[in-house]
Amino acid sequence: MAQFSVNSHRFDPYKSFKFRVKWDGRYVAGVSKVGALKRTTDPVEHREGGDPSMVRKSPGQTKFEPISLERGVTHDVEFERWANKIWNFGAGLGAETSLRDFRKDIIIEMYNEAGQLVLAYKVFRCWVSEYQALPELDASGNAVAIQSIKLENEGWERDYEVTEPSEPSFSEPA
Repeated sequence: MAQFSVNSHRFDPYKSFKFRVKWDGRYVAGVSKVGALKRTTDPVEHREGGDPSMVRKSPGQTKFEPISLERGVTHDVEFERWANKIWNFGAGLGAETSLRDFRKDIIIEMYNEAGQLVLAYKVFRCWVSEYQALPELDASGNAVAIQSIKLENEGWERDYEVTEPSEPSFSEPA
């Protein structure tokens, strides 16, 4: 079976450097790194008394790993606003956490080298479990200041409405 049904000439898989993240219907500015989407299903071992000396396995609980998002420090406050819904120092006693809207669904989109949307994943009921506002600062360093959030989630699924686009071809100049 061909790996690419629309672009049968394509051999190379998609690269991991073109992507965007969306929540609340808007793209989040400056995201430079997204952690892997990973799930693990625990095996449940069982054995009946009359079975030979072997253990049977069946699927148990499924867990979805947290997803980290990183970006350079700017004046955009989306990471901080979301993190503050979990715990906000200045909110006052009994109002530190916003129980009404601290969870969000997000969309992670991947693009091909030509900038066409090729894959999208919906991640459900995310909330910020870790927020890094500033990195370690180093006067002798030579790096971009990075802030990050870690998103706990309750699962994800591929958006099958996003299909393989027909990739453009460029002809040689005459």
